[in-house]
Amino acid sequence: MPFDTRRIRGPEESQSPLLFLSPDKVPEASSRQGVRGNGDVRPVFARCGLVSQAKGSAYLEAGNTKIICSVYGPREIERKDETDMKTGRLVCDFRLAPFSCMKRGAWIQGSEERDLSATLLESLQPGVCLHRYPRSQIEVNVIVLENDGSILAHAVTCASMALADGGIEMYDVVLGCALGQNGNTCLVDPSHSEECGSWHEGYGENRGCVTVALLPNLNQVSGLNADGEMREDTLTDAVRTCLDGCHKLYPVVQQALTRAVKRKAPPPEK
Repeated sequence: MPFDTRRIRGPEESQSPLLFLSPDKVPEASSRQGVRGNGDVRPVFARCGLVSQAKGSAYLEAGNTKIICSVYGPREIERKDETDMKTGRLVCDFRLAPFSCMKRGAWIQGSEERDLSATLLESLQPGVCLHRYPRSQIEVNVIVLENDGSILAHAVTCASMALADGGIEMYDVVLGCALGQNGNTCLVDPSHSEECGSWHEGYGENRGCVTVALLPNLNQVSGLNADGEMREDTLTDAVRTCLDGCHKLYPVVQQALTRAVKRKAPPPEK
């Protein structure tokens, strides 16, 4: 396979700078420093209609996590053997930009991105009225510009906003929230450093991460993803905490969609 000569390639033998960190500087996931409490979500900035070539688009920023999503379609399905006469098809593509993480990635979709794409599809599909688009395909493309933790939860919210901005009929918007559990301490909307703290300590007893996708008006859970090892009562409390976090995000999403609608169709002048 030919090399990419347009990029500056690093040395063949190198070591990660994280190996030179002293143990006392490794981020801990058991507590949260600063103004934000353990049960608080990060401030969210959301805006719709940024990609003019797409049917619908949205940009979401939560702390240093930055995600952009574009929606194309409904369009005719290319492969006739995949055509459904009664319902449409939703396709999700989740990608991490090469510069989004501390370790530079590749444009080729890896196994982690394929798993995230499948989870994103499972979370969004219950909220879209696919029966209104028979023999059609709706494409959702998500790109993470900067990864600072909880990318799956915020990608669900951003993709739902893009679908609504594109005029796709939906039962309800889909909101996502993540939680990191470390013993008896839970951190809502964990950042990348807090997630790395859990990784350094290892997934032991009652430790893990939970991501929940919620339809707020219908009060239905459309997606649940859990990693690690947690007790049944701890997992139940984690899901309830994530549901509260989703309800906190709903006013922000509602305001962003309202602004987008007013910008596209301003009210008639009296």
